[in-house]
Amino acid sequence: MAACASRFGKVRCSIRLLWNTQHQNDRFLSTSISRLALGNDGGKPSTFTPPPKPVIIDKAQSEASQRKFLSPEFVPPRQRTNPLKFFMERKDMIQRRKVLNVPEFYVGSILAVTMADPHASGKTNRFAGICIQRGGKGLGATFVLRNIIEGQGVEICYELYSPRIRQVEVLKLEKRLDDNLMYLRDALPEYSTVDMDMKPVPFSPIGEVPVNNLRVRMRPKPWSKRWERPKYAIKGVRLEQQLSPEQLEHAQKWSEPWREYDMLKEYDTAALEEHILKEVQKEMSK
Repeated sequence: MAACASRFGKVRCSIRLLWNTQHQNDRFLSTSISRLALGNDGGKPSTFTPPPKPVIIDKAQSEASQRKFLSPEFVPPRQRTNPLKFFMERKDMIQRRKVLNVPEFYVGSILAVTMADPHASGKTNRFAGICIQRGGKGLGATFVLRNIIEGQGVEICYELYSPRIRQVEVLKLEKRLDDNLMYLRDALPEYSTVDMDMKPVPFSPIGEVPVNNLRVRMRPKPWSKRWERPKYAIKGVRLEQQLSPEQLEHAQKWSEPWREYDMLKEYDTAALEEHILKEVQKEMSK
């Protein structure tokens, strides 16, 4: 037993001696390298240069900042109106938007609206359809959804700031060639049919809103309005397939070319929209 203990002690001492020798060699090597570096630099230690900080460019944020959307009901009409009235209405609209999430949507987008209905089984009623019209200013803003239910056209006009609205969901965000799609009443039913159980289509919150270049086919006449006349300026209807060249030429008799040069018909609202947008963003951030 004593012999084993003595052998173990000798092995332990030899291992410790070997480790000390290797450690001294490493220290000598590192010291010689540092002296060599000092000799090359004239005896002066080199200054420490920190690595450059990485520059992170958030492209999504820059593109999103360029895309600004102001709901059209915030812009007052050009007429003799009381500015104080629209200012007070904007306050109420902002307070309502803090409670109800009003998403960005356009004419041609597919929406689903959930409203409180005391006569429904679940006390709520949900309707999905394509937005065919937006109208009204201020608290009186409205939008119309259209869908085909069991072969019958159904349209519901919603008040955007109604307290009965529980949720407004955008199922598909897109634009159309026209700002008013009321001509879908006279189009084939397939262009107004929306699945009530449609799942939301994901869309990018940055960049431009996609434009649907679909041109619909109309049913045979009579129509609810004379959509071929120039005052409607319809772009999303295949009139050349529904009307003869003589009928299209006859419709041009009601053209009003002087309307193009009417400077009082529309006015530039860019500065007003910028001011209102800043006001809305400031109030919504509170």
